[in-house]
Parts: sequence; structure tokens; C-alpha cells
Amino acid sequence: MNLMPTLAILLLVPTLAAAKPDKAGCKDHPLFSRMSGFFIRNCQDKTFDAYKFRVADGTRYKEESVEGRLVQISYNFEGSPRPSALQWKRNYQAAARQAGGTVLYEADNRTTLRIVRGGAETWVEAGNYGGDFTLLIVERQAMVQEVKADAGALRSALVAEGHATVSGIFFDTGLAVVKPESAPSLAEVAKLLAGDPALRLRVIGHTDSTGELDANLKLSQQRAEAVVQALTSQHQVAPARLSAHGVGPLAPAASNRTEEGRARNRRVELIEQ
Repeated sequence: MNLMPTLAILLLVPTLAAAKPDKAGCKDHPLFSRMSGFFIRNCQDKTFDAYKFRVADGTRYKEESVEGRLVQISYNFEGSPRPSALQWKRNYQAAARQAGGTVLYEADNRTTLRIVRGGAETWVEAGNYGGDFTLLIVERQAMVQEVKADAGALRSALVAEGHATVSGIFFDTGLAVVKPESAPSLAEVAKLLAGDPALRLRVIGHTDSTGELDANLKLSQQRAEAVVQALTSQHQVAPARLSAHGVGPLAPAASNRTEEGRARNRRVELIEQ
């Protein structure tokens, strides 16, 4: 789903025919034309993914994870003279500003841009990596939740493995407020408890390893407490049947070396008391 209006932002260098044909199935993003002499060497389009963009923070930088439709387009150049990384950056910065966007970060080989139009938010990284001029674009949006916890599956996991991961409980990055789209999974946990009046559960919060250990331990504890609060206040679960615990990144379900692994590690689990 493309949240941005269809709008080609013309770059400062006129668009000419590519020196080589684009890779089959690849095309420019609707927001941007291309600089002259460039062709698309590779591309990918993911319906939902996340990318950590560098954003300005004084003389240093921090990262913000943005989720939504992710499009990556890698351009290469045919001809002479070859544009510099600076020329590439300045073109896309100017194009973003023409659309009312802002420049959030700039380094020697990359820049981060954000464009907000009509309530839609698009993040862009324009960078020069290993000879390729790359655009990485995330159209920010919430994931359409297709998988949720199931009371029967949770019960089976508790019996067979001693713990159960509750899929479908969401928090914004760095925050401990349970997001509204978590409601179906919370209802299944409540259903699990209603089906076994003697059952008492520990709610365990987990994070990935990004950031400081102490901060992650605190965040995971707060998230576990938020889940307990939601179950007791919204589903009338007796507080004595639940306890909250945060272990941060100390019990990973996967490697923290990849974004997929880190996503698996950011989770809520149940353990029988």
C-alpha cells in the first residue's frame, strides 16, 4: 500500500534515457525521477519491514526505526564524468525540500530525508555504497496484523515447553505503552486464564540487545507491567494471578546480529507460576 500521493519530484539534473537497461521488474519510486546516465542495477519491494535511519543529534547521530512498506533501489552510472556522492545527496535533498520535506542527517556517503504530505510520512536514505547510488524508502504505516495469540496454542506451549510467546503484542520503539492493535492477543491471554481458574502466570518482557543493558532491563520490566495492567483493567483478570518481570536482552530467541533476529527477540512471554 503506497501511502504517498503519486508525485514525481524532479531532480536538479535532467532525466535522460538510462545508459543501460534497468533490471527487469525494477522502476523508479513514484516520488523521485533519476539523474541522467543512471540505470537500476537492483531493487526490492517489501510490503512491510523496518529500517533504522540515522537522524541528527547535535554533532553525533542516533537511529530511528521506521516500519512500513520498504523499497530499495540501487542505481549505477554509465558514462563520464561520474557524479560525486555530494552531487547525489544534494539532488535528493533539494527534491525532498521541494516536496516540503526536511533533511534529518547528513554524512559523507548518505543523507536521511523525511517527507510528510497529506498525513502520509515517507523516510528516505540516499547513499553511495560500494559504487552503487542507493535509495532506501520506507512509507511509514502500521502492520496489518494477521497473526495473533490463540488461547489453545498458548496452553499447549505452556504444557509442552514451560513458556509461551504471545504474538501480536506491540509497543512503539523505546516505549512501554501497549498499542491498540494488541487487543486481540490480550483477549486470548484473558481467555486462557478464564479457562483455567487455577492458572497463575508470570508475564516476561524481552528486548533486543540494541542500546544499554540497564535501559533494556528497565524497558522490558515496564512493558511486562503494561501487559499485566491491560489484562487486569480491560479484562478483569485478578491481579494476584499475574506478575511482571523484565529480562531485557538476556534470554534471546534468535541472534541479535540481524533485524529479523532482533524482531524475534522483542517479545512477551508467559510462564506458569
